[in-house]
Amino acid sequence: MNAVGTQGAGCLSTIAIALLVLALGAVAAPVHAATDGAKPADTSHGGRLQSVRSLIEESSAAKRIEQSSNASAKAKRDEARELHRQAVAAHEAGDHPRADKLLNQASQMMFEAVRLAEHDGSFRAKKETDFGNRLSSVDALVSAWERICEEKKCPAGERGEVRRGVDERLQESRRLRDRGEIDAARGRLDQAYVAIKVAIEHRRSGDTLVRSLQFKTREEEYRYELDRNDTHRMLIRILAEDRVQGTAAAALQKLLEQAAVMRTQAEKEAAGGQFDAAVQTLEGATRELQKALRGAGIYIPG
Repeated sequence: MNAVGTQGAGCLSTIAIALLVLALGAVAAPVHAATDGAKPADTSHGGRLQSVRSLIEESSAAKRIEQSSNASAKAKRDEARELHRQAVAAHEAGDHPRADKLLNQASQMMFEAVRLAEHDGSFRAKKETDFGNRLSSVDALVSAWERICEEKKCPAGERGEVRRGVDERLQESRRLRDRGEIDAARGRLDQAYVAIKVAIEHRRSGDTLVRSLQFKTREEEYRYELDRNDTHRMLIRILAEDRVQGTAAAALQKLLEQAAVMRTQAEKEAAGGQFDAAVQTLEGATRELQKALRGAGIYIPG
């Protein structure tokens, strides 16, 4: 298990991290490499072809589009498939710059397809359920934060700033939900969730939240790693996607694609009962997301 938040000296303060998260805007569309003992991510052209193919055909995004009744979303996915087919042809012809360009376009087309699918009315009930589950998670984390602050004797100023920022976002999130603006409400709720979780992980420092947990089974540990991976994906959406351009954006995209492939691999391993392998794969995927964050100039504990 990797330690979360073990870097201390020279780091941003807990307050700075939390306020940075809370100050930024709405969440964009979701996206999802190797552990010490696992096979490193393939960054060759062939590896990228496989990564994007997995995004289009096997990822959770692909499943979401399949379940949607939104014809436009399905059409966008078909366009992504065609772009990928053209990228394969360009790769086989030795035109690697064109292959890279087409793969970037295929990935972007898939993200547009997911956005369209999420506007399908069939997802409304699920969004409401997910909102309630996330709200419960935030409430539990706030309670954990209070206990940790008692244990670690957090300065009153730090404690107050973190709670104030989280509480403001929770109140705004509830108001938006009551007005029927579920997507905007979830965006604010996710900001609160990420802020309090990062604050906890940073404050635990050498103790770390991870090491303090006693997992009864490897499946329970896998569930924890899934949640940790989700947190880093959220940080990418909230903090990084709108901050990078040009070659930096292309590098970010490659890391996200690699992490998406590993996330899909971990889900398959878990479905087959291979939780040891799934935990290792997810840890690697989360490290790829951390690389993406640091490449965007953002410090993140862990």
